[in-house]
Amino acid sequence: MKKSTQRITSVAFAKIMADPTRQQIMDACCCAWRSVSEIVTLVQVSQPTVSHHLSVLREAGLVEIKEQGKHSYYTLNQEAVAQCCGQLLSTFAPESRAASQLSELTS
Repeated sequence: MKKSTQRITSVAFAKIMADPTRQQIMDACCCAWRSVSEIVTLVQVSQPTVSHHLSVLREAGLVEIKEQGKHSYYTLNQEAVAQCCGQLLSTFAPESRAASQLSELTS
């Protein structure tokens, strides 16, 4: 299983999340290992489109990859997503109650 430890900026995360197709792919990969063909079926876009978006998500460390033979399976890297969401919160809403609660949890 390949796992990226790269941290992305809050702005880069927001740009990645701004794409509706990537959101659908992330949803499809949440809590399950999915092959590219399964993702194509669930998201109803072409295989090249799914592969492109998975590449973006992989480079950002937002999906994990498990290779079995000739097939690759993807799952959402929930820890990375949670870190990015927390970073967004800390950067853009540092005085919010949610940011304070997050700070208490992580200290």
